[in-house]
Amino acid sequence: MTRYVAFLRGINVGGHVVKMDRLRTLFEALGFSGVRTFIASGNVVFDSAARDVQALESKIGVYLAKALGYEVATFVRTEAEVLRIAAFAPFPSSETDRDGTRVFVGFFQATLGAAGRKAAGSFRTDSDEFHADRKELYWLCRVPMLESTVSYVRLEKALGQRATFRNANTVQRIAAALAEKPLG
Repeated sequence: MTRYVAFLRGINVGGHVVKMDRLRTLFEALGFSGVRTFIASGNVVFDSAARDVQALESKIGVYLAKALGYEVATFVRTEAEVLRIAAFAPFPSSETDRDGTRVFVGFFQATLGAAGRKAAGSFRTDSDEFHADRKELYWLCRVPMLESTVSYVRLEKALGQRATFRNANTVQRIAAALAEKPLG
């Protein structure tokens, strides 16, 4: 069995509300075990014998759309990947420790590659910096998100992929929770 984390996009926005106990039940109905949710923003930890992450993303997305009546883009990472992502520090601590500065992690379904890194870099401003690594985009935002000239929608369009974003602190908290409860 492999432990995974599903990062769900838009599960509790736009007038949609899914209680976490229902979300756990939906994942259990898919045959996953050890299902746990982490804060009400669509983070689900689960165990599965499946090895094909793309197939898992598709299976979960199709099932949730059918069960909930709306599309839920799904981004799956292994436990090891989440631990790596949480530990990755693409920006100097002198930048990330400043008051009002936030780091966000964007999860994509495919590797961003050279074109993605170049496109993300084109969004750099005095307030925003980006670093693409594998299937993640790290965003250092020095102003409140609503004051930034960059948006998730603009990033997705430029990178040619859908994504879901989490505060890096949330990703680190998920990683810490994974480390506390090893696969057994």
